[in-house]
Amino acid sequence: MNHIIIGTAGHIDHGKTALIEAMSGYNGDELEIEKERGITIDLSFSNMSNNETNIAFIDVPGHEKLIKNMISGAFGFDATLFVIDANEGIMPQTIEHLEVLNFLNIQNIIIALSKCDLSDEKTIQKREKEIQDFISSYENLKLLKLFKTSIKDKNSINSLKKYLFTLKTKEESKDERFFRYYIDRAFSIKGFGEVTTGTVLNGKIQKGKKVYSCELNKEILVKNIQIHSKESKLALKHQRAALNLNIPHGKLKKGYLLTNKGYFRGFNSIDVFVKNSENNTIKHDSSVLFLYGAKSIDAKIYLYSQEKIDGGYLVKITFKEKVYLMHNDRFVLLANNHIIGGGIVLDPINDPIKKNKKIPLLKAILHKNYTEAFSLLVNNHKKGFGLISSIQRFALSHDEAMKITNKMNGVFIDKKALVVYPQSSTTYIKNIILNIYEKNPYAFLSPSSLMLRIKWASESLIKMVLDTFVETNFLEITKNIYKRVDIGDVNIEKELESKIKNILENSNFTPPAPYNMYDDLDIDRKIGDKILKKLTSSKKVIRIAHNLFISSKNLSSILSIQKEIIKKEGYIDVVLLKNKLSLSRKYAIGYLEYLDKLHEIKKEGNKRYLV
Repeated sequence: MNHIIIGTAGHIDHGKTALIEAMSGYNGDELEIEKERGITIDLSFSNMSNNETNIAFIDVPGHEKLIKNMISGAFGFDATLFVIDANEGIMPQTIEHLEVLNFLNIQNIIIALSKCDLSDEKTIQKREKEIQDFISSYENLKLLKLFKTSIKDKNSINSLKKYLFTLKTKEESKDERFFRYYIDRAFSIKGFGEVTTGTVLNGKIQKGKKVYSCELNKEILVKNIQIHSKESKLALKHQRAALNLNIPHGKLKKGYLLTNKGYFRGFNSIDVFVKNSENNTIKHDSSVLFLYGAKSIDAKIYLYSQEKIDGGYLVKITFKEKVYLMHNDRFVLLANNHIIGGGIVLDPINDPIKKNKKIPLLKAILHKNYTEAFSLLVNNHKKGFGLISSIQRFALSHDEAMKITNKMNGVFIDKKALVVYPQSSTTYIKNIILNIYEKNPYAFLSPSSLMLRIKWASESLIKMVLDTFVETNFLEITKNIYKRVDIGDVNIEKELESKIKNILENSNFTPPAPYNMYDDLDIDRKIGDKILKKLTSSKKVIRIAHNLFISSKNLSSILSIQKEIIKKEGYIDVVLLKNKLSLSRKYAIGYLEYLDKLHEIKKEGNKRYLV
């Protein structure tokens, strides 16, 4: 079934709610205060359907002081049924609502000229011309059709209703693998628990599965789903959905984002493109109310430049709390409860880039020149630019992002890790490898051992660099271990066995931890562990405790020394052994616990005695 979200908007008392009731048989003004005052205060919802299409109506408030709730509803519209009184025509809230729709890029507008039974033909014709001219002045708005209506004229209502069923959903999302849903209402129902309502903007959600709350950093079980008061196992894109969630009441708030874990990160600053509304200006270092999804949040504006680009400004916006947004998301800016501007999110991920580099980057993103944007980002990220966030950052799937990077020159692409490295990264790793072999010609390296030194580099990148040394005949590889060609034929394991044994013997009673030893030898940890295991199996090295290995010769000496201390002092404990041999507590405890294994030693409290 085709699912359509249609918002109804317009000036107060122009007949939006009455028009929906005439079409769907439902009056959305549920709250007592709404019924008493005769206006829509919060969002209200209803629907109508035929065999092929379901239309969900979001009736948004028209009163000037309720503009924040209007924006909250407009975020998920596929089209807008805009109601204008045939007698009153375009009014202040008509203009303000059209500005919101223009900034949010809700392009498709259907005009319902209401109360035509109370107007004459000359006035109606005048209104038609006024409305057509006015809507054409907005760059993002398109008038699909204008209907002359009256709730007392069933033919006019049926004609409008029939047309609405022919509409199609807008397709903007690049990736349907993740679910996205901003909460526009959160409340508790006795016997059921916490319930949220919202529009499924992306993907789908199933009963019995978990959703992730970004603001709470928590996964939450979906106990039940309702679509227009009917239970459902699934909620799909473009559907209005009520989710019964397994979470205590009061935790979830209006404006919170529900999604799948791993797709969205939150940031306290984002980069955007802003256009000002008529008769308003965008001022540097000014405070505004930033509205997106179903949320409004205090923010500060910082202009990257006073010069306009494509009719707007490149702007950094900062917040006191994290926001979870996506590239190309639309927003509106309010000051003193009036719309001063709006625009699109360019980069929702905070990247510490200097202004002289940030401006060309944002221009490239604005003009959707992602190849140039990727090049600028890769060159700025000396330790690799990750594509894992491409969905949030560019509204591009990983495959689409990879296609762009494949066209780039002078970079290394780790397709498994989804990281792009500049040429400077390769040069840096080459220099590290050369320095290692200059200090230690007998170093035996592997990609995994170098990853411990160069934590930002992926295994594939390091292997590629090592392989370039193999191609130039500087290194050779045996069982994934790289060594210098000019040292000749060497039994790697035997050579390392001798080196490790010598290190342990020469370190006397304070042997280094295995991983420190491997790092000093420039060898892979896996092969180091293998050799140490072989040495312990042959009893050449003894494991005293975790990360404490000693040569059998040195162990024999320390045991003899401990026995001599007991004979002389009458006992031995940690303090005595530490002071006698200048050992740390770790070593002293290890040797004393090993001493306890001897049959001629007995332990009483913390002291050891000869039997």
